[in-house]
Amino acid sequence: MQITSFLQDKQLTIALQGEIDHHGAKATLRMVEEKIDQYMPSQCILDFRGVSFMDSSGIAVVIHTLRRMNELGGKLRLTKVPPQPEKVLRASGIDRIVQMEGREAYHEV
Repeated sequence: MQITSFLQDKQLTIALQGEIDHHGAKATLRMVEEKIDQYMPSQCILDFRGVSFMDSSGIAVVIHTLRRMNELGGKLRLTKVPPQPEKVLRASGIDRIVQMEGREAYHEV
């Protein structure tokens, strides 16, 4: 898993690329937390467009990121979620607690 990030007007966008599975979830979470702690954003956007596969470990990444943003008084949003990760996230009910833009906002690169 690779991440890239940029900050603009207290909005941190973190683009995820690769697979989020039990092998890499802890490292992914650690990288996301480091970026949040570094920039202390008021809003964090996890951009899923580069995620080719996700299992339930990805749910943990989202929940931990949501908790950290709540601690900061900020918001979390998920964008450009491809169909496979979207199914995992919706099946877990994440879309009821985190704003999520799925297929309609996903454009394959």
